[in-house]
Amino acid sequence: MEWVGIRLVAENCAGVPYGVRRREKMPTIAITNQKGGCGKTTTAINLAATLGANNKKVLLIDLDPQAHATLGLDIKSEASIYDVLSNLTTKKATLSEIITNVNPNFDIAPSSVVLSTIEQELAGEISRESRLWETLNNFKNDYDYILIDCPPNLGILTINAIRAAQEILIPVEASRFALEGITQLISIIKLVQEKLNHVVLYRVLVTNFDSRLRHSFKVLDQIRGTFRNKLFSTIVHVNVKLKEAQSFGTHILKYDKYCRGAKDYYSLARELITREEGGIPEEATVEAAEAVMATLEKRMNKIIKERLPKMAEVMLSLSAPDAKSVYVAGDFNGWKTDDACRMEPDNGVWRKKIRLSSGQYRYRFVIDGKWVDDPANPDKETNQYGGLNSLLTVKTTK
Repeated sequence: MEWVGIRLVAENCAGVPYGVRRREKMPTIAITNQKGGCGKTTTAINLAATLGANNKKVLLIDLDPQAHATLGLDIKSEASIYDVLSNLTTKKATLSEIITNVNPNFDIAPSSVVLSTIEQELAGEISRESRLWETLNNFKNDYDYILIDCPPNLGILTINAIRAAQEILIPVEASRFALEGITQLISIIKLVQEKLNHVVLYRVLVTNFDSRLRHSFKVLDQIRGTFRNKLFSTIVHVNVKLKEAQSFGTHILKYDKYCRGAKDYYSLARELITREEGGIPEEATVEAAEAVMATLEKRMNKIIKERLPKMAEVMLSLSAPDAKSVYVAGDFNGWKTDDACRMEPDNGVWRKKIRLSSGQYRYRFVIDGKWVDDPANPDKETNQYGGLNSLLTVKTTK
C-alpha cells in the first residue's frame, strides 16, 4: 500500500529498513477535493479531534475563505490566516499569534471571508505558490500533525496547501460522481512536483458511504479499482451525527463520541498513527501491502473494541400490517424520528435492529405519526404526557 511522504536520502543509514519511509516529526497533511459535499471539512475537523484524543498535538489550518472549519468549531477571532499570508492587511500577524485552542491537543488557525482576496493580492508576486510553505518553514512549534482544510477549488490557496504538505488526503464520496474531478486534482499534484521539485504523494479516503444502498458498493468497487494502492482502509459511513455536530459548533467526540461517525474518524486517526509508528514499505507489492493493512486493521479494531463500550444488538418489532411508516424513538436516540430510526416492513411486521450498551431505555413506536407504546412488551412506565413508555433493559457480556 503506497504511503504518503517526502523523499528521504540514505534512510537505511539512519537505522530505517531500505524502502520504508520515516515520517517527519511534524507531517503536514492537506485535505482537498474541488468537488463539494465530499466531507472535506468534516474530515479535517474530526480527524484533528480524534488525533488529539490519541495524545497527538494537532494544528488545523483553515485555508478555505468560506471558513467552514472555523464556523463548524464555533471559533470567533479578529485575526485569521489572511493576516498571516497577506502583505496588504492592516492587522499583520504571525501564525503563532492567530492560533486558537479548541481542545487539549487541538488548535486551529482560523479563516475569514477576506481570504478570498488573497489570489488577486498574490497574482504578481514571485513564489506566490509557496507563501504558506514559507510560513510553516519559519514556524517554531511542537505539533505532531498539521492539517490544512483547503477550499473547494484548484486556485492559488490549494496550490499553496499542496506545496506546503508532505501528504495529500483526498476525500471521495461514495456516489455516482465520486471520481469526477479527481484526475484534474492529481494532475495539479504532479505539476507541483515537477515545477517546484516537491515530492508529495496522495491517498484517497472513502466518505459518505451508505451501506444500505447497493449502488454504494458498486461505487466502492470502482474506487478500489482506480486507487487500489492509494486507498485508506478506513471508510467513513453516512452518519447524521456528523452534520449535527457541526451545526452545534463542535466536533463529533464532543457531540456523540459513541456514534458511528466518531468510530470511523477514530479508526482513521489510528490508521495514520499506526502507519507512522510501524512503517509501510514504499515499494511493497500489492499483496504484501494488503497483508500489512490486514494486520493494521486487526490492531485498530482491537484498540477500538477496548476503548468503546460493550454493545449488544437488540431487535425491536411491531405488527402493523396497515401502517405506511413506523419509527422507533427513545432516550437512546434523543427521541428523534429520522431515517436512522425508521423501521423496515416484512409481511406486515416492522423491524429495526439497534446496538445499545448496558442499561435501561425508554422507547415508543411512531405509527404514521401516532405515538404508541410497545404492545408486546409488558414493562412500561407512565411518562410526563400521561401515556406509557415501554422499558427495555440491555445487558452486555464482558
